[in-house]
Amino acid sequence: MNFYTVVLRKNSGYWVTLCLENGIVGQGNSQEDAIKKLQEAIESFEIVYESESNIYKSTVSIDELHEFLSVEEKEEDLEQFGRC
Repeated sequence: MNFYTVVLRKNSGYWVTLCLENGIVGQGNSQEDAIKKLQEAIESFEIVYESESNIYKSTVSIDELHEFLSVEEKEEDLEQFGRC
């Protein structure tokens, strides 16, 4: 069994999960649904990763994590100024 580091947050009414080890994202209406979708995506990715030789796999950088965590703040700023 593999273990992964996951960030879970609510954004625009949906729950979003981000796996820091491989950059895969899951989304759902509830926390549980988002986690389940992420688990399914990781399982699918692992199958392809093991069978293909040219699949790119990379961890999420600090800059990418910051971007993921600040998306909602940017959307709120745009709504506040009437640009959304």
